[in-house]
Amino acid sequence: MRVLAALSGGVDSAVAAARAVDAGHDVVGVHMALSRSRDQFRTGSRGCCSIEDAGDARRAADVLGIPYYVWDLSEQFEETVVADFLTEYAAGRTPNPCVRCNEHIKFAALLDKAVALGFDAVCTGHYARIETLPDGSRALHRAADPAKDQSYVLAVMGPERLARAMFPLGDVSSKDVTRAEAAARGLSVSTKPDSYDICFVADGDTQGFLRERLGSQPGPVVDTAGEVVGTHDGAYAYTVGQRRGLALGRPAPDGRPRYVLSVEPVRRTVVVGSAEELRVGAIVGDEAVWFDAPVGEVACHVQVRAHGAPVGARVRASADGAVEAVIDDDADLRGVAPGQSVVVYDGSRVLGQATVTWTRPVGAAQPAAMACGPRTDVHP
Repeated sequence: MRVLAALSGGVDSAVAAARAVDAGHDVVGVHMALSRSRDQFRTGSRGCCSIEDAGDARRAADVLGIPYYVWDLSEQFEETVVADFLTEYAAGRTPNPCVRCNEHIKFAALLDKAVALGFDAVCTGHYARIETLPDGSRALHRAADPAKDQSYVLAVMGPERLARAMFPLGDVSSKDVTRAEAAARGLSVSTKPDSYDICFVADGDTQGFLRERLGSQPGPVVDTAGEVVGTHDGAYAYTVGQRRGLALGRPAPDGRPRYVLSVEPVRRTVVVGSAEELRVGAIVGDEAVWFDAPVGEVACHVQVRAHGAPVGARVRASADGAVEAVIDDDADLRGVAPGQSVVVYDGSRVLGQATVTWTRPVGAAQPAAMACGPRTDVHP
C-alpha cells in the first residue's frame, strides 16, 4: 500500500513509520506545520508542535530512507482547533483540543489530502489497536499498554476514517519498548521526552492565553445558595471540578475545600460547592460518532478524560445523535464538564463518542425520556 506517515518529530511517529516500512509499504513522511509563526508554539519538548520538531521529523525520515515533506495546515488548525478551543471556553464549556485535532486535522485535512494524492492509508504513532471483524469492517480497541492508550482521543474519527488508518504501535507493551526500538534503528529521537500540555499555548499558561484572546470579563464566584464568596477576571478560565486558583474570600462554613460546579458565561458567574456535589449520576451528549451504535439500552463503560478511569453505565442512543449514559450506582464519577468527550467502551472496544452537553447530579430526579438540551435541574 501507499502509506502517508505523519511524522510529528517524536519517537512514537518515527517508530510507527519504521514499522510501516518494514511491513513492505511504500511510505512517504509528512510533517504538519500548524503555525506560520515560530514564536506562537513553544520551544523545547513540552508540546507536540515545538519549532524543533520539523527538524527531528526530517532526520527520522532520512534514517528511514523515505521521502519527506512539510504540509502547511496552519490555516485549518487555527480555524478549527484553536477557534473551537476559544469558542467553547467562552461558552462555559471545557473542550479537548487533542480530540479536535484528531477530528479536523489528522483524520480530516491530512487524510483527505492523502487520499486525493493517491495514498491508501495514513500511519500515525498513536497507541491504539485496530481489529478487522468477520464482515471486513474494522474496530478500534484500546492499546496493549493501558498507560499509553490513546483510543479516547481517537474515538471521534468514525468508521470511514478508521478504514484508512494505521496504528503500528497498538500492540507495544510499553513506551520503553518503543524507545529501545528507536535506539536500535539509530533514530535520534529515542530519548526525546514525551510531549504534553496544549501545543498552541506557548508558555503553558492556559488561563493567560484565554485572557489574552477573550479579554477581561470580571464577575462573581458564588456558592449554591447564591452568596458571593469571591471574584474572578473571566469565567471562561474555570472548569467544572477545578479546586486550585479560586482565590475565595470566604471559606466554606464547614471549612472543607470548594470546587467549581458550573460556569455561567452569560451572567459571568462561577458556582462553587462541595466535592460531593460534583458526583454525576447521568451524562447526556450530542453529535455522537459511532463505530457500533447500541440498540436499546446497553451495559458498558464510559470514559470522560483521556487518562481517566472508565466507569460502568447504561447507555442508549437516539437517531438525532444524542446519547444518554446513566452511571452505575456504585461508580464514583465527578467533575464532568460540558464540552468534554464521553467515549463508550465495550471491554477494550470503542463503540462511539459524543460531546457532553449536560450532566445530572447524583440524587437528582431522573428525566422520563432522553433529552439533549439544557435542563434547570442539572449542571449546565
